[in-house]
Amino acid sequence: MKQKGVALALKEEQSLSWWQLSLIGVGCTIGTGFFLGSSIAITKSGYSVCISFLLAAVGTYLVFKHLAAMTADHPDKGSFCSYARKAYGRWAGFSNGWVYWFAEMLITGSQLTAISLFTRHWFPSVPLWVFSAIYSALALLVIIIGLSSFQKTENVLAVLKTAAIFLFMILAVLVLFGILTEHKPTLHLPNKDHEWMPLGPLGLWNGLIYAFYAFGGIEVMGLMAVHLKDPKDAAKAGRVMLIILAVIYIVSIGLALLLVPVTAFNENSSPFITSLEPFHLSIFLHIFNGIFIIAGFSTLVASLYAVTTLLGTMSEHQDAPACFKQKDPSHVRWSSIILTAAGLIVSILLALFLSKHIYEHLTTAAGLTLLYTWIFILFSSKKLSKPSTRQTCEMILALLLIGAAVSGTLTEASGRPGFFISLGIIAVIAIMVLFMRKKWKQDQTAS
Repeated sequence: MKQKGVALALKEEQSLSWWQLSLIGVGCTIGTGFFLGSSIAITKSGYSVCISFLLAAVGTYLVFKHLAAMTADHPDKGSFCSYARKAYGRWAGFSNGWVYWFAEMLITGSQLTAISLFTRHWFPSVPLWVFSAIYSALALLVIIIGLSSFQKTENVLAVLKTAAIFLFMILAVLVLFGILTEHKPTLHLPNKDHEWMPLGPLGLWNGLIYAFYAFGGIEVMGLMAVHLKDPKDAAKAGRVMLIILAVIYIVSIGLALLLVPVTAFNENSSPFITSLEPFHLSIFLHIFNGIFIIAGFSTLVASLYAVTTLLGTMSEHQDAPACFKQKDPSHVRWSSIILTAAGLIVSILLALFLSKHIYEHLTTAAGLTLLYTWIFILFSSKKLSKPSTRQTCEMILALLLIGAAVSGTLTEASGRPGFFISLGIIAVIAIMVLFMRKKWKQDQTAS
């Protein structure tokens, strides 16, 4: 009877068409990881950064393809956590859920800091924490209003962000043809081997992780896929989304590289700002600053939606305190909202008071732990399904690409602390699992 009720409730929530999920996916994915992180990838990989983004797109698609297949076969609002639980037991669902929660809360701090810095560009006298508080409150408000509010917000912001990238492409083409400038600019094509890869193959390897960061967001799509009218459309939604992202990412970065020398890019500025600055298009620089704020806010909302939704599902599975599954008459889980708000406050404080390098290591670690979640998605898929030879090869390829991205952080001194901190996060969760196992055994005995 209980299962029938759950199935009925799930059916009532299935209102999304596949193209809406694609749009939400675009909204959840395009953020500061692309608008800022791509600069780091360029400085490390040079013109070969386009290869990095292509490889990351392939790896991301393969992971989501397997997540979508599990969604089609077993629609579950717990998504990857529930599938891990079904595949490997309670410890897997528990650990995946809490790893994801901690990682996302750390990442939201960096997102808040980034969009607050962008906003302070216009209001330099306002303290950073004020903007962080305002954006946090607005993001939580979107989540409190409900699922439809989240969908509409992400749909609108997805259109704006995609339009901004297309605007950059148009501007870049006009500049290249000398239409917006007095003289036709020099086309910056790589004519030396070191321009293709400034740091050699090692740079391509090291920069791959930043390309993967730009595609982070498929977990949110997995959580939203349960709301599809037909869960089997999840694969189509993901395929369309990733094709759109791969094309606009690679084309826009390629155009940016044609406008200015590869040595002009730096880690502290968006490649779109860097490439347009020499041409004195100041009004567009302000427009892009606004778009960066929108992009960061959009991914912030997506992250908060994911963690609050997941907390409720974990609570239903008794992997989180029971209070997190309780809803008020408006279907708001206030306990989840309060914990998430507390996590936001801690994350903001860490961003404001930790030294820049230490905080960067923490956010790098958080990003890596999300990729560990992707690895678990692949293993869960292998356990729950009977993969064909082709599907097995796809899993291996995805694991190799993710493994290359993760191991690439070990190739330079600045990336190693983040890698080891990510292992520390996993170790903490593992210790939590060991303690919880005693409780789980007691629960089994009692039942």
